Amino acid sequence: MKKVLILLFAIFALVSCTKDDEVQGQEAASDAVSGESLIRLTMPSEPDSLDPYLSTASDTEAVMHNIYEGLVLFDQDGAIIPGLAESWEISDDGLEYTFHLREDVTFHNGDHFDSADAAYSYGVISGLSTGKPISSRFSTITGIETTDEYTLVLKLSEPNAAFLEGTRVAIIPEGYESSATAPVGTGPYEFVEYTPGQRIVLEKNDDYYDESRMARIDRAEVYIMTDESAIVTALQSGQLDMAQVTGSDAEILSRNFTIYSNPQNMVCLFAMNNDFKPFDDIRVRKAMNYAVNKDNIIYGAFDGYATRLDSNFSPVMGSYYNSDVENYYPYDPGKAEALLAEAGYPDGFEFTITVPANYQQHVNTAQIIAEDLKRVGIKAEIQLVEWGAWLEDVYSNGNYETTIIGLTGKLDPYEILVRFVSDFRRNFFHYDNPRYDKLIKEAMVETDEERRAELYKECQMILTEDAACVWTCDPNLVIAARKDLKGYKAYPLTFTDLSALYYEE
Repeated sequence: MKKVLILLFAIFALVSCTKDDEVQGQEAASDAVSGESLIRLTMPSEPDSLDPYLSTASDTEAVMHNIYEGLVLFDQDGAIIPGLAESWEISDDGLEYTFHLREDVTFHNGDHFDSADAAYSYGVISGLSTGKPISSRFSTITGIETTDEYTLVLKLSEPNAAFLEGTRVAIIPEGYESSATAPVGTGPYEFVEYTPGQRIVLEKNDDYYDESRMARIDRAEVYIMTDESAIVTALQSGQLDMAQVTGSDAEILSRNFTIYSNPQNMVCLFAMNNDFKPFDDIRVRKAMNYAVNKDNIIYGAFDGYATRLDSNFSPVMGSYYNSDVENYYPYDPGKAEALLAEAGYPDGFEFTITVPANYQQHVNTAQIIAEDLKRVGIKAEIQLVEWGAWLEDVYSNGNYETTIIGLTGKLDPYEILVRFVSDFRRNFFHYDNPRYDKLIKEAMVETDEERRAELYKECQMILTEDAACVWTCDPNLVIAARKDLKGYKAYPLTFTDLSALYYEE
């Protein structure tokens, strides 16, 4: 963190030191040498990969979605809208998707976009050209056709109600293999550089095809910063223009900054490895749910800027959300102790909570949970790990006892709940319930929306009844921005829409 702060102070040494935060911010709106408009903001974790087909971290996607685009995009309500495809048709049997592509798109490297690029991308995504799909949701693609220069046809082995939403995955140039070091997309911003541990730099794409989404700020510098006090100091001194902050810091900054706060459609949870003793015992998992005071987490870790959750679903998902799960496990240490005794642990037990160190709110959550569990005789040791190690050990390999994490929201309920399907490759919970698997598969192919919603609601209740995790909350995304920085948009996915931002003259 010291390196980041030194870098920030070195870059912005020309910024005058006054007591007026707003004046400082205005002076920092443009590069003193080039005259370009500039925005400096933060991301809370190191990118897990710049390659869109290897990255799984929501914080990475929040930035890289300005570079990459898919066949479809999404609006602020989560509705699917045209992207690189102007329109599409779905066959009556749900097995064939025909996309009509835009004819006026150029990649950042100067290549013209056409159906060959889309076909190449889906060959990689589906595994048809590599032998391994990047996600199980694309394993049902059995055929890819380009009927002409601007028409792409994707054929599926079985209907999938969530498939269209999945086509927002990035399209890259045909044959391009350097995405991990030099990302090339079609979005309103182009990749310039990435300095590990420091920042990502993007610049406006002057050749962007959609005038309504043309970037209005020339350059974006995204600093990797995790220290909350350092972020507040950088905002107040005019070295940052916008940043994610805590609720308590938002109160401090509200006089001189515009504060935005909105639910993220994120599921924060205390995950228990269902294969690890004693968490393979449902009585122990239920005891953990009764022993944790979620209100303490909401107010202690998120300053009250969060919505309580009792299953792997946020109320933001509207008609798909099952309100019957609410307060299913009220805070009840007495019940927790009784269940522990029944399971053979009258004196409790010891275990480890593995927490990514770069997320202070997760660290705070772990500390609160450890104190709650101590009251029922359970001793929890908190182990802080680097983000990369967490992604490899916990998320990819499922090698852990318990952990604290936030799962990014999705636009389709299938993509949220598939994480608990027994054979899903990212099911790091090691949860296994045949009935749950069956219902998820039924919902995936169900075309009647009312019936589909019923199936997903039943799945939420199964997860809650099985106490697969201790779900805690959907935290608000709280943003502090200079008062002359306008255009901020909130989305139901983690996305910092740089193209919408502009400075008020």
